[in-house]
Amino acid sequence: MPSMNPDGFEISFLSDCYSSNGRFNKNGFDLNRNFPDVFEENTDPTQPETQAVMDWIQTESFVLSANFHGGAMVASYPYDNSYTTPPDNDVLKYLAELYSKNNNKMYSGGDCSDTIGFSNGITNGAAWYKVRGGMQDYNYIYGQCIEITLEVSCCKYPEASTLQGFWNDNKVSVIEYMKQIHMGIKGQVLDMHGIPIQNAIVDIQGRQRICPYRTNKNGEYYLLLLPGTYTFNVTVLNKSLVQNITIQKSLNLSAMTYNFHFGEKTGNPTQTTSEPCSLHEAGNSSSTIQVCLVTLFLRTLLVLWLHTL
Repeated sequence: MPSMNPDGFEISFLSDCYSSNGRFNKNGFDLNRNFPDVFEENTDPTQPETQAVMDWIQTESFVLSANFHGGAMVASYPYDNSYTTPPDNDVLKYLAELYSKNNNKMYSGGDCSDTIGFSNGITNGAAWYKVRGGMQDYNYIYGQCIEITLEVSCCKYPEASTLQGFWNDNKVSVIEYMKQIHMGIKGQVLDMHGIPIQNAIVDIQGRQRICPYRTNKNGEYYLLLLPGTYTFNVTVLNKSLVQNITIQKSLNLSAMTYNFHFGEKTGNPTQTTSEPCSLHEAGNSSSTIQVCLVTLFLRTLLVLWLHTL
């Protein structure tokens, strides 16, 4: 998605390089402060652009996400609105540093005053500055997806003549980041007849998420994990399977596959959520599993990138 806010972005071109006008839509709302927030109530009305993205997130089992911004040179990871450590902190830091290492300008701190002091070109979002209602936390918490924010330009709105340079700086990082979709483990949760179970909870000891990870309509789960041994706890209708699984480093761009089999027919449980996850359910008619997307919106820069791949 080249831009979540094309109308507002068009207005921003009338301003200078560091204007923040493009963050606001026609109704005057900053769209990257407009998403539901588990840490702090967001009282702003949900804008049409925000709702469209939230609806889009439900259409596919997206797993890995990145959103591109201008105005700094750093890879930022969740949480944006809490100083607590996210359960996937190791994976998030790994992904942020992988992207930064493949972008020499970002890894060295760039030439923006904003990025001075960022070790290896990465930062925790809240440690930089707290953001209420951002898309990064929303996708990670409610969309059960791994997402980081990539600030790739000191100038918020670079001239079109500089776009090829941005592509040259970020091409390897983008490709290497996308490859990480194959790290970790994937599979299905099945009943005794091999029928997929939707809304099964797939939990990992010591890595409990605010909103439990649930399988999609095909009983599938996708979890990005670094190599190691993990204790999985899969729950369907108060019945649990506990299994220790060792995950090796992927050498062939394919995540480890492991299917969980329940010894009796369980059926598909209706998804039930408790606070705070029900806050999200209230704003959407669908009760299907929340999923994530690769959201790339460095405006027109990404249009050039997609055409040059």
